[in-house]
Amino acid sequence: MDIFFSRFSVVLLVLISWNSFTTTEAYDALDPNGNITIKWDIKSWTPDGYMAVVTIFNFQQYRHIEAPGWQLGWSWRQKEVIWNMVGAQATDQGDCSKFKGNMPHCCKKTPTVVDLLPGTPYNQQISNCCRGGVISSWAQDPATAISSFQIFVGQSGTTNTTVRAPRNITLKAPGPGYTCGPAQHVPSTKFMSPDNRRKTQALLTWNITCTYSQFLARKTPTCCVSLSSFYNETIIPCPTCSCGCRNSSLAGSCVDPKIASVVPALGKNNLEPLLQCTNHMCPIRIHWHVKTNYKEYWRVKVAITNFNYNMNYSQWNLVVQHPNFDNITQLFSFNYNPLNPYADINDTAMLWGIKFYNDMLSQAGPLGNVQSEILFRKNPSKFTFEKGWAFPRRIYFNGDNCVMPPPDAYPWLPNATPNLETSPFIILLITFISVLILM
Repeated sequence: MDIFFSRFSVVLLVLISWNSFTTTEAYDALDPNGNITIKWDIKSWTPDGYMAVVTIFNFQQYRHIEAPGWQLGWSWRQKEVIWNMVGAQATDQGDCSKFKGNMPHCCKKTPTVVDLLPGTPYNQQISNCCRGGVISSWAQDPATAISSFQIFVGQSGTTNTTVRAPRNITLKAPGPGYTCGPAQHVPSTKFMSPDNRRKTQALLTWNITCTYSQFLARKTPTCCVSLSSFYNETIIPCPTCSCGCRNSSLAGSCVDPKIASVVPALGKNNLEPLLQCTNHMCPIRIHWHVKTNYKEYWRVKVAITNFNYNMNYSQWNLVVQHPNFDNITQLFSFNYNPLNPYADINDTAMLWGIKFYNDMLSQAGPLGNVQSEILFRKNPSKFTFEKGWAFPRRIYFNGDNCVMPPPDAYPWLPNATPNLETSPFIILLITFISVLILM
């Protein structure tokens, strides 16, 4: 009986621990306060409902929403309908057969809304709309890290006490990955007039907070890292099967680069990848090459290659952790912004392309790569080429953690290659096995 209860206690402890771990999946140590906040501001009442402005704020430092853009969904609590929208549209009108005369824009109980495309007529726009659902990260461009639309809701309450907030909020950006909490009543948003001489406020404001989890977004990683150096001829490739195994893939799921030019892609920015056949089977590979050593400086070349024939990565970004970013001297053809998640420790950098030059990472092929070089100043108390110090600790592409080679595979200095024959651990292990055999 005691053994049974002991085993039961262990199982119960494991289940409780597992449950506690799953609640922290969305936490990002490099961007602990990053989230997407949706603000629902009711600005006026109508005869059977209200007019509201819905604003999506991307407060994430380095995770953006790329084409084909965001999709926002929810469930109405009552019998609400959407009479009209400005700056966005519902993807499905639903069954509006009970209405005569004026027809609602959407009658679905669970509408899905998308942003309008660039070039929309001005009378259908409001500020911060109509970019095809693309939203920049906060560190890249705060001015375009916002998206808004206007919505006219009918058959709802017409006072603060009778109106009901939408529930079951979903955000696809453009695929899964975000989990949204319930709408919270918060102090009303205040607005300034264009001349900054008059202040108004919303009649009612709800906030919805959405957090991202890479585990929910994708079952497999999306990028990997390869390494090389001037002091070692060995090129360390991405680990085999980093994002999937070629042999276990379905036929036709990857393309031999020799015949890629005659294979039609499913369409630009299609969520279903069409990958070039590789050993790592990742859409993106980041290569870090330790290029040159100077007396007081050292230089690195960073190259990003796209192996996906179905995706152009607009406004891509890279986050790199390395202890020498506190002494970065010059960056060529990339933008740079330091991220300091650990207060005064500056070891994390965000890199992204220069607008209209290399901010678009084209689909797989001759143009499917971007590259730059970084010049670091040596810190005598830290700098070394030994034991893989010159290589990054962690790399993210578009907010997703990339698969790194194992540390023992990093390029070593010619005179620092591990000598297994003289390793004390190996000697001790051989001695221990010998004793066991004699016994």
